[in-house]
Amino acid sequence: MSAIDLEPVRLTQFSHGGGCGCKIAPGLLREILAQAPQGLVPPQLLVGTETSDDAAVYRLNDEQALVATTDFFTPIVDDPHDFGRIAATNAISDVYAMGATPILALAIVGMPIARLAPQVIGAVLEGGASVCREAGIPIAGGHSIDVLEPIYGLVALGIAHPKRIRRNADARAGDVLVLGKPLGVGVLSAALKKGALDDDGYGEMVALTTQLNRVGPALAAIDEVHAITDVTGFGLAGHALEVARGSRLDALIDWPAVPLVDRAAAFAREGVATGASARNWAGYGAEVQGADALADWQRTLLTDPQTSGGLLVSCAPQAQERVLAVFREAGFGRAAAVGRLAAVAGAEPVLRVVP
Repeated sequence: MSAIDLEPVRLTQFSHGGGCGCKIAPGLLREILAQAPQGLVPPQLLVGTETSDDAAVYRLNDEQALVATTDFFTPIVDDPHDFGRIAATNAISDVYAMGATPILALAIVGMPIARLAPQVIGAVLEGGASVCREAGIPIAGGHSIDVLEPIYGLVALGIAHPKRIRRNADARAGDVLVLGKPLGVGVLSAALKKGALDDDGYGEMVALTTQLNRVGPALAAIDEVHAITDVTGFGLAGHALEVARGSRLDALIDWPAVPLVDRAAAFAREGVATGASARNWAGYGAEVQGADALADWQRTLLTDPQTSGGLLVSCAPQAQERVLAVFREAGFGRAAAVGRLAAVAGAEPVLRVVP
């Protein structure tokens, strides 16, 4: 039987963990990276691996810096076109998170050729290409292999002025944390796998995960914006901790202020969660204070892996309303101030959660 004659299959049936939920657990990743040999670090390399930032940054000249990143994952949805759209949006987000404008993408494609029809694979690629067209960039090449699990993503390249690069490690004490999208995509994906997510819920999930974080350059143009990252596979707690560690500050999350997807909160109350949420907590829970006062469902959402999640912005208090206005004018209607940064109270930076 040829691939063209194969019966339709669910893309998620191949996935042991979909979307950003298939990331290596944060604790294990830190252990692996700690053993990685140090490579060449030229003076033009403005951002490398030192703070687990969203992308590498290489200074080309006094006016231009090249931002380079790659991101790919296994299916989070069964619809191949939607899978391609979500994966591409997620990959390009890392460029926006550095304050850069994307200019070019390369496709990363791994497909079980004997199990998927060419039309299905083509739909994945078209989904990714449609998002790149929306972002105004070409897919100028790539690489493909035959594998057991479907994999799709992009190498994304962008350009920014070196002074407009926003690292995740430049937050300042007293800064406010602003989150661009509500939490809960991981829970929705878990509900989808259980067959519990209705059409409206699926539509909300796809809308959230395909909304480009194109506000990054506009946010980076605000001098009082000091640091930006995006919330993806390690959840809000994990990525806020990365900002705290890199900036040598404590981070505080005001839990009642955190925007949540209503459907996701309802599912979480029923015990729906991804396996990655528990792995996230195992990896960094010791660095989180106050989470024991949260209900189990709230901690699920605090650690919920976000595929193509929102930007997390650290800005001076006087810039908070301007930052929120930039988000809302770009269609991020649920952007909210969710916490702040403070001087380190102990020996090492921690995340404190106010329930």
